Amino acid sequence: MQEFERKQLLERVEREGATVGADIPETITVQGEELDLRTFVFEIKRRETVPPGERDRVEQAKRNLRRERVERLERIEEGDISHTKGDELAQSIIGIDRALNALENLGPTDIEREQQVKQAADTKRWMSFLKQALGRDDDQSARRGR
Repeated sequence: MQEFERKQLLERVEREGATVGADIPETITVQGEELDLRTFVFEIKRRETVPPGERDRVEQAKRNLRRERVERLERIEEGDISHTKGDELAQSIIGIDRALNALENLGPTDIEREQQVKQAADTKRWMSFLKQALGRDDDQSARRGR
């Protein structure tokens, strides 16, 4: 592969919006293991939230996909490969990116944590309201005392 072809492939992979219209690969070999990627992503995406038992599986899949993406990108950057093989790798990287985008944009994965955050925000707003209503706003009290 010529150097300018390598640069074109790398540019295509890194281009913002490269995943628009891209398909998630049906299957992909990640870390030597065959994964039915499209089925996995659609199975997880059709649920509103990731069930507790699936969280670890989803996080592990994302880590493995990121690792595989880096390895394939390095093969384009440093490998002595044909343009056809480089094109296949670039297309697979874009497919991996598409799958990662889908997995990253899942609904809340930790409902308990989200509830705690909401409750803390509600408590903070309530305390702020009470301070103002009772005339105990810390900023105003400090100014009146001077």
